[in-house]
Amino acid sequence: MTLRWIPVLVLAQLGTLGLIQGQPKGQEHWVATWATAQTLVRVVPALPLATPAAAPSEPSTTPQAIGARGLNNQTVRMTVRTSIGGRRLRVRLSNAFGGAPVVLGTAHLAIRAKDSGIVPGSDRSLSFNGKPGCTIAPGVVLLSDPVELNVPPVTELAVSLYFPGETGPPTTHGTALHNTYVSKEGDLTAQAEIPEPVTTQSYYWLAGIDVAATADAALLVTFGDSITDGARSTEETNHSWPALLGARLAANKATANIGVANLGIGGNRVLRDGSGASALARFDRDVLSQPGVKWVTLMEGINDIGRGASVPAEAVTADELIGAYKQFIAQAHAHGIQVIGCTLTPYEGAGYYREDGERIRAALNAWIRTSGAFDAVVDFEAATRDTANPTRIRAEFDPGDHLHPNDAGYKAMADAFDLGIFTGKHAAGAAKKR
Repeated sequence: MTLRWIPVLVLAQLGTLGLIQGQPKGQEHWVATWATAQTLVRVVPALPLATPAAAPSEPSTTPQAIGARGLNNQTVRMTVRTSIGGRRLRVRLSNAFGGAPVVLGTAHLAIRAKDSGIVPGSDRSLSFNGKPGCTIAPGVVLLSDPVELNVPPVTELAVSLYFPGETGPPTTHGTALHNTYVSKEGDLTAQAEIPEPVTTQSYYWLAGIDVAATADAALLVTFGDSITDGARSTEETNHSWPALLGARLAANKATANIGVANLGIGGNRVLRDGSGASALARFDRDVLSQPGVKWVTLMEGINDIGRGASVPAEAVTADELIGAYKQFIAQAHAHGIQVIGCTLTPYEGAGYYREDGERIRAALNAWIRTSGAFDAVVDFEAATRDTANPTRIRAEFDPGDHLHPNDAGYKAMADAFDLGIFTGKHAAGAAKKR
């Protein structure tokens, strides 16, 4: 037992450096270039988080009816955008929330051209343990065999999956912000385009894409709710703040080897299940398990606050949220992951805004800024608030719901990061006091 504890302690102190040095000689260093957080599809609409009399606080995250009951003899082609590039890739599929095995007939990966089309010559068939298909048992994550494909950074890929039989309700992510194309019938995974598809904006059974990267490459996981997920940003434009931050990192030579994986879920809460499992319940799966993870941003709690302020039985306190944050930090540090605390953005005027809730948000933000518990802090509130009325989002950043930023607001959030956080040159005083 003593020998097994030694490397764990070293990793906790040295983080990813220790992880890289500890790899067996010749072993590939896999890093996620894209990932998404998964939930079980809801066949019926989810209950709103706000009271019935209030305006909806979150857009519905219920996937479109086309996928609600699953697929049968159909192909689904999904679009993702990479962060870091690579020449060798693998795809991660997951039946995390399914209640029955799902049979996958064939799968392909290609560079996306336009709409459902793919770039000629880029199509690659995927295999699983040498076979063209697989069965994904409930709760299981399966890795495809690696394929050779030269993918530049910040490139759109198309993942095509064919399901020959009835799948049942899928494990999904309901806010893809990219079009997904579903065939009427048949295996079209190798086709240049999907003819006359039904279009949705959900991911089905797709958990992530990894690249075999250089030894110094690493991953940032952005963990949160709909504001991290990118709600109210313009579809098909990659304007969530994690996507914009990923583009900043890729354009900077010193940070070009850092991937970004967006693990936000619209409507998610920290302490209780809502849209998806609670943040406490999904932290291990969505953060700690990501290949190559070295940093995680924490920005979640506004749905706990809003729901709790309008539904007394689910009231929360700042101390409860801080306690959960401390647990996230402890878990991350035990795995050598640095934690970036992000303040909650203003929300006065949103459907579930209450003065009691605002006091909780202010207390949580004060703790994030001053506790010294984080390795770094990014002040999203300062980047987005109306200076004349700090409890409201700036008018030019407000798409109308007074909660989510628009494209300009998300850009301000991405620009609020000091990229020195990722190079060891972060401004003194912002990093965690040891």
